[in-house]
Amino acid sequence: MATSPFSPTEQVKPLAPSSRYSVRSHDLEDDVASLHIKLSQRKYVHCCGLASAMFLILAVIAIVLGFTVFHVKGPKITMNGVTITNGSLTDGSNITIMVDVSIKNPNVASFRYENTSTLVYFNETEVGEGRSPAGVAKARRTMRMNVTVDIVPAKIVAVPEFEKESKAGALTFTSFTRAHGKVKVAMVKKSVVVELNCTMVYNLASGGIQAGDKCRRRVRL
Repeated sequence: MATSPFSPTEQVKPLAPSSRYSVRSHDLEDDVASLHIKLSQRKYVHCCGLASAMFLILAVIAIVLGFTVFHVKGPKITMNGVTITNGSLTDGSNITIMVDVSIKNPNVASFRYENTSTLVYFNETEVGEGRSPAGVAKARRTMRMNVTVDIVPAKIVAVPEFEKESKAGALTFTSFTRAHGKVKVAMVKKSVVVELNCTMVYNLASGGIQAGDKCRRRVRL
């Protein structure tokens, strides 16, 4: 009887599996994971860059609009003329004058102003006062209004300089007009005050009054 080449006491050991394929599998998984991380990082960087670029563009647009279109500019107030509608200084009756004033609004939004007041002075003494109702100067338009001012001759005669100027045949007055309002551009609402100081000359011989050329404007934002 043929004998077995292996001893009965010896056990057959199974062959150890090859580790080459296991190492390759782990390497492939690591490469895939690394590639996935790199792609994710690239997408993140791309998204951050795109968001930063959009934010920068919006910031530039906001700055440009803030200094151009949405920038609140001061309205321009002008005295166009003065007319006597009633009374005379020679007979001592109260004098009523009509002051023609215009407000030019250069903004892209309306300028809403409250009651406009006009004061008249003779040698720094107030001798007359008038008011006009509230109104609206539309965007990039000019609003004209008439301010009625009542002047009291008794106050003029009481001024020490009256006698000297009356001998010259003309009296020089100063008018002060003030309009307070608001301009709302987009979400920005700004308070605006426009003021105008002008000279007026009253001719005693003709009884007429003429607005002088010397006017000073002031705008407070």
